[in-house]
Amino acid sequence: MSQEKIESEGVCHFCGKTFAKAGINRHLKTHLREMAPGKKNETSFLLKIEADPYYGVLPYFLSLWVDGETTMETIDGFLRAIWLECCGHMSAFRNPAARRQDLGDVSDPLLVKSLLESGNIKEFEKLMEGSEREIPMNRKSEKVFSPDLKLEYEYDFGSPTLLLITTMARYPFKADQPIVLLSRNEPLKLLCQTCRKEPATQTCTAHHWEEDSLFCPKCAKKHAKKCPDFGDYAAMPVVNSPRMGVCGYEGGTVDIERDGIYGG
Repeated sequence: MSQEKIESEGVCHFCGKTFAKAGINRHLKTHLREMAPGKKNETSFLLKIEADPYYGVLPYFLSLWVDGETTMETIDGFLRAIWLECCGHMSAFRNPAARRQDLGDVSDPLLVKSLLESGNIKEFEKLMEGSEREIPMNRKSEKVFSPDLKLEYEYDFGSPTLLLITTMARYPFKADQPIVLLSRNEPLKLLCQTCRKEPATQTCTAHHWEEDSLFCPKCAKKHAKKCPDFGDYAAMPVVNSPRMGVCGYEGGTVDIERDGIYGG
C-alpha cells in the first residue's frame, strides 16, 4: 500500500491544539505535569500506541492516559473498540524483552538467588511478574507499566494486527477515568492510488498488500470490472485504523467521528 510520505497529527484532549505525531506526547506531558499529586499509592500512565512498523507503514497512533487500577483486559477492550474488533478474535499483551522458561532465563539470576535466600518473597514475586512474556488480562496497569517499558499487543493470531505500546511517563495521581483518549491521529490523507487525486474511500482486500488497493468511488467502479472479488467480498471501507482491510473489520465503535476518511 505505497503512498507518498503521509503526515500524522492529533488534537490535544486538554487544550484542543493540533500537534504532529512526533510531538504530541511531549506536549501532553506538559499538561499532565501540572496536575497535583493524588493520595498515597495512586498512579496513572501516559501510553503511546502505534502500529508495529514491520507490519504497518501508516502512522496511526493513540495517546492514552490510563489509571493504575485499570486492568489489561480493560485496555484490551478499548483497543478492540477503537481500532480492532471484527470477529471476536483472541488477543494478547507480551513483553518482548522477557523470557520465562525457568529461573535461569531471568535477566539477573544472582538477584533471584539472593531474594530467595533472604526470604524476600514480595520482591521475588514482583521480579517474576515483570519477567513474564505474556501478561495476564486480569493484571492491573500499576503492576505492568513502568517508564520506557515497551510491550507488544497482538489481535487475531490468524490475520494479526500488531501494536507497540510504550510507557511514556508515570504520574502520582489517578486518571480521570480508567482510560482517557488524550489524542488520536486525525484521518490520514490517503488518496486513491489510481487517479492520485481524490480521497480513498474503499480498499480491496484481494489486493491489500499490492501497490494499488485504495480507490475513490469513481475508480472503485472501474476496479470492480477487473476484479470480480471486489464486488463479491473484497470491497472494504477506508477507516482510521491499522486493522483497515483485514478480515471483516469495518470500523470502530468509539471516537467514530475520527474513524472515517480524510476530508470526510
